[in-house]
Amino acid sequence: MSLKKIKLLVSYDGTDFCGWQKQKDYNRGPKRPSIQETLENALINIFQEPISVSASGRTDAGVHALGQVCHFETTKKMPQDLCWALKSQLPSSIVVKQAWLAPKKFHSTLSATRKTYRYFIWNNQRPSALLTRYSWWVRKPLDIKALENLSQVLIGEHDFSSFQSQGTPVPHTIRTIYQIQWSYKSPSLIEFRIVGSGFLKQMVRNIVGTLVDSHLKNKDSLFIENILKAHDRKKAGLTAPPQGLFLLKVYYPKALDRSCLKI
Repeated sequence: MSLKKIKLLVSYDGTDFCGWQKQKDYNRGPKRPSIQETLENALINIFQEPISVSASGRTDAGVHALGQVCHFETTKKMPQDLCWALKSQLPSSIVVKQAWLAPKKFHSTLSATRKTYRYFIWNNQRPSALLTRYSWWVRKPLDIKALENLSQVLIGEHDFSSFQSQGTPVPHTIRTIYQIQWSYKSPSLIEFRIVGSGFLKQMVRNIVGTLVDSHLKNKDSLFIENILKAHDRKKAGLTAPPQGLFLLKVYYPKALDRSCLKI
């Protein structure tokens, strides 16, 4: 049978996983499995052949996704409802929401044009028992208008090496940020939303941590601009914890989206 490329839309609670990427030494058993390994094993059980899954990007340990996009290839016949078939093979913390037959030129990583992330901050004198897995507790009061003002210098095309954690090598550190928005989802729950052409390792968490830290120290936007221009991670602030971060949506060219057939 001919080789088919399948595109998946996946959501997951990353709390109990070591991140998206399968570890090189995973056969020796990491303390927590990866999302990639768990999904691959589920697909192998269904198709009874080796399966390798590629995603739009890696998420770190403890980071969640509502709209991760990935793909794999198979020569086997499709189940009548692949998403339903995967439900019985996956833990409840991973859900495949949709599946498509994709054209050969589609690639979940290389075809992506932009991404949206969001980050939740629980801003209250007391922590939230129900949101502790999905937000960063910041006890000191935050002013989202001040945070919005600090953020504006990051919009546009810049070298974001000051906000890149060491790890995955990349050809360059130039990225474009299209939008940054701070808003209240409830009186104590703050959402940070960012849309960009792509993101470096822990870039969103480093941006959030630096903005919050700078705001609490009464720094101005020039301080953030100087961090950006320094091209030095040591000049930026702390890394916000992973549990508040969600990969919300991955965007692809409309023509490529239209050529994917829902299955």
